[in-house]
Amino acid sequence: MNKLIMVLIFFLLIITGSKLSALSSAEIDKAAPEFALTDSYSKTYKLSDYKGKFVVLEWMNFHCPFVKKHYKSGNMQNLQKEYTAKGVVWLSICSSAPGKEGNFSTDQINQQLKEYNASQTAYLIDEDGTVGKMYGAKTTPDMYIINKEGILIYTGAIDDIRSTDVDDIPKAKNFVKEALDNALNGNPIVTKITKSYGCSVKYNQN
Repeated sequence: MNKLIMVLIFFLLIITGSKLSALSSAEIDKAAPEFALTDSYSKTYKLSDYKGKFVVLEWMNFHCPFVKKHYKSGNMQNLQKEYTAKGVVWLSICSSAPGKEGNFSTDQINQQLKEYNASQTAYLIDEDGTVGKMYGAKTTPDMYIINKEGILIYTGAIDDIRSTDVDDIPKAKNFVKEALDNALNGNPIVTKITKSYGCSVKYNQN
């Protein structure tokens, strides 16, 4: 019995290790992994199309209370508007699997984007979770910034107050804003990696 348990644990560790090694190929200060995803209007977006531009990747799930905090307050939309006006490409990505929280039809997605007056460049659909796992996205929101050379220069939380309380937004240090302002002005990024917070990304195995 004990031997059987040990064998099972051994194989579980092998399987888990294999999955973890395949989950993420995104590394800070390295080339961001290439991907192509379709948006809620059936247009395909490739990361490589935006070489020469800064790109923000924002993992999202409209039903997550942490995402709602930033959208109901207008905080996320304000960031989207401010930086897309400066030439930044802002791609919101949903990796919720079919039947999981946050997975919607394209009509439902576009209706919610309209209701929130969202201003991202595109809302991209990653139902099989391939891109989310490639980047190691764990939560909604989970934020990534890629520079003009295609290098990942920031990964992690949107800010430093891990709550669903809208009142915390003005008090929080916004890591994404800080990193973008520094990058756009040609200054070094002060904080490159933080731990994201929010709801777990609803991959198939969740």
